[in-house]
Amino acid sequence: MRTNEDLLASLTADTTLAGRTALVTGSSGGIGEAVARVLASSGAEVVVSGRDAARAQGVAQAIVEAGGRAHALTADLDAEPADVRAFAQRAEDVLGGSVDILVNNAGVYPGSFTETVTDDEMQTLWATNIRAPHVLVATLAPRMAGRGSGAIVNIGSWMARVGVPYKALYPATKAAVEQLTRAWAAEYGARGVRVNTVAPGATATRGNATRSDQLAEMAKGTPAGAPVRPVDVAYAVRFLASDEAAFIHGATLDVDGGIAATRLR
Repeated sequence: MRTNEDLLASLTADTTLAGRTALVTGSSGGIGEAVARVLASSGAEVVVSGRDAARAQGVAQAIVEAGGRAHALTADLDAEPADVRAFAQRAEDVLGGSVDILVNNAGVYPGSFTETVTDDEMQTLWATNIRAPHVLVATLAPRMAGRGSGAIVNIGSWMARVGVPYKALYPATKAAVEQLTRAWAAEYGARGVRVNTVAPGATATRGNATRSDQLAEMAKGTPAGAPVRPVDVAYAVRFLASDEAAFIHGATLDVDGGIAATRLR
């Protein structure tokens, strides 16, 4: 099986998203980086965002060197709502005045035993995983609706629909994202804005590098038999953002190797 890095390095340019602009939160690495690079390879002009300016700029530079168009912005998505709204405005400004595709990818997953979760961890989970996507959609979706078109793709998790010991709050935030997706699809769909979720499984990102053995064990009993690659999630995001998904509203697309739907062992 080809590696994530090899697939990203050999992306073929196409015009699936030509003429469109995209904001991908949390795209300075991992799943978000793959999404930004795949969208750009299909012709979208992309805002790469993250807390680390150097990392975000590095991803944007890789896109430009591959022939795409990208801008880097720093963003702290657990900041106050006014700051998140200002970030949305900055993204619109660098993209020429509008965001056609919003990918709510940024997320945090601290916490272990319920009784050991700190107040700061609870606040960060709520602010980053739920409040920030809500603020961004509340800011950008009405503007998309005013233009009569737009696509929003939220990144969920396979854990949103199963009980996982020692990890109660993170899956709860992702379950909330799935419900927000359905509600936003109902709210904005008739005005041309499609809203969907992609739910990754156990994904082999750089952030999970120290857990590679655990990820492999989790994936061993799935039909795919291996952890998800970030680029696999990115392909699904591109599909849902494209005209090929014109009749898909309020859906959750599992890109998890079958971990949520099957138990082979």
